[in-house]
Amino acid sequence: MTRRLSDHFTLAEMTASNTAARKGLSNVPPPEIVDQLILTANRMEKVRDLLGGKPIRVLSGYRSDAVNRAVGGSRTSAHRTGHAVDFVCPEFGTVAEVAAHLAQHLTGYDQIIEEFGQWIHVGFGPGTRGQKLTARKVGGRTRYTKGIVGQ
Repeated sequence: MTRRLSDHFTLAEMTASNTAARKGLSNVPPPEIVDQLILTANRMEKVRDLLGGKPIRVLSGYRSDAVNRAVGGSRTSAHRTGHAVDFVCPEFGTVAEVAAHLAQHLTGYDQIIEEFGQWIHVGFGPGTRGQKLTARKVGGRTRYTKGIVGQ
């Protein structure tokens, strides 16, 4: 039986990791992180509503410390605490269109980052900075600029 965290999001999709599977790393969250993932999944329901109820494909949710290191994530990544989700919503629009729409309509978030034209990162804490950023590779390094490209 698949554990539902909210109407449209499951624990399995919020913890799935190709990197963990490929490298044999555990990505099983402790109970306190599962509690946070429930809150995050419910916030993602609001995101889904803002995107016209279109399906969201989660690319990355929770990451254990080992998985976060393996993917080159920040030591302070909100993925490590179950506060962040990387996703796409192709039925709504391009990554840039989704990010721009959320930047205009979503409230109470920490970060919206349009990353590399490939996915949207939305973080729901633990802060609520309301950052809107675009990430691009420049000279092999990730560079962040304020705002959402095309907004």
